[in-house]
Amino acid sequence: MIPTTVLSDTLTVSALGLGGMGLTAAYGGTTTQEAVATVNAAIDLGVTFLDTADVYGEPRPGTEGPPGTNEEMFGQVLATRRDEVQIATKFGITGAVGDGIPTRGDAAYVQAACEASLRRLGVETIDLYYLHRRELDRPIEETVGAMAELVRQGKVAHLGLSEVTGPELRAAAAVHPIAAVQSEWSLWSRDVERHVVPAAIEVGAGFVPYSPLGRGFLTGTLTRESLAGTLRAGQARFEEHFEANQQVVEVVRSVATEVDATPAQVALAWLYAQGRRLGIPVVPIPGTRRAERVAENAGALAVELTEDHLTRLDAVADRVQGGRNLGFAGPTWISAGRE
Repeated sequence: MIPTTVLSDTLTVSALGLGGMGLTAAYGGTTTQEAVATVNAAIDLGVTFLDTADVYGEPRPGTEGPPGTNEEMFGQVLATRRDEVQIATKFGITGAVGDGIPTRGDAAYVQAACEASLRRLGVETIDLYYLHRRELDRPIEETVGAMAELVRQGKVAHLGLSEVTGPELRAAAAVHPIAAVQSEWSLWSRDVERHVVPAAIEVGAGFVPYSPLGRGFLTGTLTRESLAGTLRAGQARFEEHFEANQQVVEVVRSVATEVDATPAQVALAWLYAQGRRLGIPVVPIPGTRRAERVAENAGALAVELTEDHLTRLDAVADRVQGGRNLGFAGPTWISAGRE
């Protein structure tokens, strides 16, 4: 079974989570039946920390607002396994990704979004509720204050923030304790280490890295053909610099050979080691559509990297070509663009 990690306060989760976005969209998707089977297989393996968002899923023709289909898929699992898991979801993006990325953080919307997620998930309380993206012209303290009201109502147990800067995190934590920060963090995306991770340590928040495998690139399994029709298509790291960035994969692959592991396991093991070195709880949430990949990712917890391995892996970030921000939004979409 997979060990647990205390992210913050009383929030204890499996040391490896499951990111749900790709189960219903973004990277090709899958059928609801297959997605539910993958989530159940993950829980059987001991992965109990499940991550979704109201904006994940296929848009419903003729409707406005977040799709919610990913939450509905997880709701099918929660109907029979609620007591076995910790469910995290997010709000704040009010339209489909790619439509200009509108956001809201006013109190009325916070309340309505939470109640809609509760209905789709079929639960009474959300274990961890994230502000997915903040409304930039609204003080974050106002939005977090509305989220704190959800805690008082018993609809949410813990609060989280996604892609916030260090100052934003400190301002939010002054209103209500923040249990977790979710941002992209991996071997080739380390900008959060400059300001966000130190702020998280300061306020006592754990860290939940999304895309810990570099949207699949660090696994060494991507081909140019596999990029078509996914969020990676057209992104400089994956297309313009695809060949150049293979040098990163080669370093990961060489270490994997030495420790008898897969590149994915090495990339995740580096994140766990980095969390220990920096002194912050780290729970990656790699996404996958296949149960066997969940089992492979879980194997990272047993991988031991030497100081030499860590030194070699540390160095790859400086060799990456292309930024981490996806092209469908401006630079302020991620924390590094607002620092």
